[in-house]
Amino acid sequence: MSLPKGTHLIFVMNQLTIRPATLEDRTLIRSISERTWPSTYGHIISKEQIDFMLDWMYSDESLAGQFEKGHQFFIAQLNGSDIGFCSVSAEPLDETGNIQNAYKLNKLYVLPAAHGTGSGKALLNKAIEVAKKANADALFLQVNKHNNAYSFYLKNGFEKESEFKFDIGNGFYMDDYVMRLSF
Repeated sequence: MSLPKGTHLIFVMNQLTIRPATLEDRTLIRSISERTWPSTYGHIISKEQIDFMLDWMYSDESLAGQFEKGHQFFIAQLNGSDIGFCSVSAEPLDETGNIQNAYKLNKLYVLPAAHGTGSGKALLNKAIEVAKKANADALFLQVNKHNNAYSFYLKNGFEKESEFKFDIGNGFYMDDYVMRLSF
């Protein structure tokens, strides 16, 4: 291929990195949540439930408690901009109290403008890596039955294990599938 004289080719390389989050990243984590939840859940649950859940899961006190309990958070950065996060933790008991050797992917959100960049897959791979390094047998998660992420998890090897409706208070429910990726 020849180019006209004086033409310059410019290659833009997207640099995606995953870094561990610290307690000081609480504001960033909440900000990403507030910017992703309306498009993720706005067609599924009411604005009142979104506001209730954001406060319940992403207040400074709630996030501090999650870090204290050993939840590991990771931030996705694309070309130096924070675009998403995930959280993973050891979960020695299942919902019926039976002992298991598993980790749970608690959260995984990517800003809508960054969908299709591979950042969701990179965050998922980080959670899988953490679980495998801890010698877990599986990584499981909960996903709303109507969340488009359900198909993302199926494509990445997760299987639907069960479903349940969980009362979270204030008359609100989480209507989820439990999915598992066995190692």
